Amino acid sequence: MKYESLLERFLSYVKVNTRSDENSTTTPTTPAQKEFALVRGEEMKKYGVIDVHYIDANGYIIGTIPANTDKKVKKIGFLGHVDTADFNADGINPQVLENYDGQSVIKLGSTEFSLDPAEFPNLKKYEGHTLVHTDGTTLLGADDKSGVTEIMTLAEYLYNHPKIEHGEIRIGFGPDEEIGIGADKFDVSDFDVDFAYTVDGGPLGELEYETFSAAGATIHFQGKNVHPGTAKNQMVNALQLAIDFHNALPEFDRPEKTEAREGFFHLLKVEGTPEEASMTYIIRDHDRAKFEMRKESVSNIAKMMNENLGIERVKVNMKDQYYNMAEIIQKDFWMIELAKKAMENLGIKPVIEPVRGGTDGSKISFMGLPTPNLFAGGENMHGRYEFVSVQVMEKAVDTLLEIIHLNQED
Repeated sequence: MKYESLLERFLSYVKVNTRSDENSTTTPTTPAQKEFALVRGEEMKKYGVIDVHYIDANGYIIGTIPANTDKKVKKIGFLGHVDTADFNADGINPQVLENYDGQSVIKLGSTEFSLDPAEFPNLKKYEGHTLVHTDGTTLLGADDKSGVTEIMTLAEYLYNHPKIEHGEIRIGFGPDEEIGIGADKFDVSDFDVDFAYTVDGGPLGELEYETFSAAGATIHFQGKNVHPGTAKNQMVNALQLAIDFHNALPEFDRPEKTEAREGFFHLLKVEGTPEEASMTYIIRDHDRAKFEMRKESVSNIAKMMNENLGIERVKVNMKDQYYNMAEIIQKDFWMIELAKKAMENLGIKPVIEPVRGGTDGSKISFMGLPTPNLFAGGENMHGRYEFVSVQVMEKAVDTLLEIIHLNQED
């Protein structure tokens, strides 16, 4: 189905810099996220959404599309996030390419960068599509401005088509998903639905209910720095300790060497001097037992190094971030079947695969509200090569409408 306002809405949304900041201690972590959410709240009201409220405690804007049926149907929720990832988001200048031929190289603005089907074969799927891409200097922000756009377009469509019968629908947009803390303070009781979906997935048909379990670890290394000319049997180089630590991890358990349900240790940052150094990792696995073993490995390497050094020079600060929501969703699998049927009714092939990442639904599901993830359309997310198909975004709105229709029949 065509949605006349969808493209214009998406272009206006992505031009607003709502990048989150992992070094901030506020909620949201950047003021622009709150400003963007408040504007979305006013937009909701234009489309008959009631009880629109911004929650300062968690940074969510929430609203209700009131039921127009007397039937008893489950209350459904749709969620997106307003922040974008850790890549330049200043001066986003989206480019619109109509009727892409599925084979040409797409120049990204006036930069030296381009989208080449030889490098990005996913482009070949989009023959005849209208693509929105970057100018090569920023990310696009389809993660998750596409999802926010689709949910708002849904609200507008239902407002303009009051004869479409439906139960109560709650919609909401939250902050800081990209830095893993957005749903930490989510208020399930305030959202008050029976089930929900995040609209935060990638290409057409993605239906995700299995995520990584995740932890973050910072390892601090305390060295003893002396003049290198007289260092023998005296110097303890903190940078060398860091190298030794990293080399003690399994060589092939890295993101670039793993796929599907294979977990990893991902080194994000190294900094320091011979006197002291630190390393930051993220630890991921779909299997909870293997996840716990990975965390134990990190602690054991530090313990072994300290024993060999005869003094505690390696300290680990490790914290769980989220868990595999399949542990919850598998108990309420009917909502996966509902979304699957909705896609199939629309001629969309459901793509059900484990997510090599997480969503806000990972945490919200463990809060008592099962929340799997639906496709929103973005490709090559989190960088200058990001793009999205307008037609896929339209099909995402179609899917939301069909889920609402099937929920009405249930």
